[in-house]
This record gives sequence, C-alpha cells and structure tokens, in this order.
Amino acid sequence: MVLIVDDDAALRHALGSLFRSVGFTVRLHASAAELLDDPLLDDRLSDVACCLLLDVRLRGASGLDLQARLAQLGVEIPIIFMTGHGDIAMTVTAMKAGAVDFITKPFRDQDLLDAVTAALDKDRQRRLGSHQLNALRTCYQNLSPREAEVMGLAVRGLLNKQIAGEIGISEVTVKIHRGQAMRKMKARTFADLVLMAQQLGVHAAAA
Repeated sequence: MVLIVDDDAALRHALGSLFRSVGFTVRLHASAAELLDDPLLDDRLSDVACCLLLDVRLRGASGLDLQARLAQLGVEIPIIFMTGHGDIAMTVTAMKAGAVDFITKPFRDQDLLDAVTAALDKDRQRRLGSHQLNALRTCYQNLSPREAEVMGLAVRGLLNKQIAGEIGISEVTVKIHRGQAMRKMKARTFADLVLMAQQLGVHAAAA
C-alpha cells in the first residue's frame, strides 16, 4: 500500500494513477491532518507492507511535522519525501529523522517506482522481523521463572554444574530446566538458544 500526502490535487491524483497501474493499493490525502484521521493508521498498517510518499511542503502542518507526529504515535512506516530544488536543508533534516529516500521534483516515473518498491521491501522485512521477535517473546513468556533463570545463566556460558551452584539446585534439575527451556523456545541447538536470548535482550540483562 502506498500512502500519498500532497496538497497539489493534480499531482496527487496522477501519482495515484501511476501506482494503481502497477498493482499497488493507494490512499490519497491532501494534508497531514487527513492522513492522521485515516483509520488505516490504526487498523491496516499492522497487516500490510506500506510506505508513505510525502511532500515536504504542505499547507498547514509540514511534511516534517507529520514525520515527527507519526514517530510520536509509534507508527513505523518508511517515508519517501518529495522535495523541490530549494528544499535541500529540509531534506537533510528529514533523512536524519529516519526518512528512507527523497525524490526531487520534477521526477521520472521510474525513479519514483524504484524508490517506492525499495521502501515497501524494507517495510516487508521489518514486519517479518517484528513477527519473529513477537513469536520469540511469546515463547519466552511461557517459561517458568526457574527455566528463564537457568536459560539466562546458560547463555552466559555457565556450565550446568556452575548454574547448580549459583542458584542452589542439583545439576540434574538444571539439566531438566535447561531442556524445558530449549523445548519451549523451540531451539534446535544450544547455539539457537543463545541467538534467541540475544534477540530478546536476555543475554545482556543477565550479564
């Protein structure tokens, strides 16, 4: 899905036609306020790869203002800014704030399509990583407190005997908790468990 915010009606609709012609779903908005009122910000953005094509200069709140507001709302969406030749300073500000690209007007259709395709790929990868991390968190939350404790010590490199001495249980019990943690985390190998712990921040917290 491509969200377009531009107060030039002719350009806005021309861009909509361009992206629809190559199979993208498009949402058109004339202002920052219109986009912020779009229910898709609450409902659909979590389910479909998106990018935002945003004019730097808008009537009312500027493109930079909208970028800042989306960040405050926790809306993670790749932003491509459309700028005029005199907007270089604003473009630098936008890129520092996380914009993925900028296109200078007038632009070629293919340049715009390439930029949007790259932004959508970036968002698709981010969403995949986010889903995987959420799945890991769910698995970790299913561990008992003792299993989580044993996992944290194990991924720090402690041997079963050392873990047993650290928390005051038998080595056999440590092996049981460690095996349960491996099973619940769906880790095929101990190396997998270490990687999962790093992704969850468990290793850093335990260290």
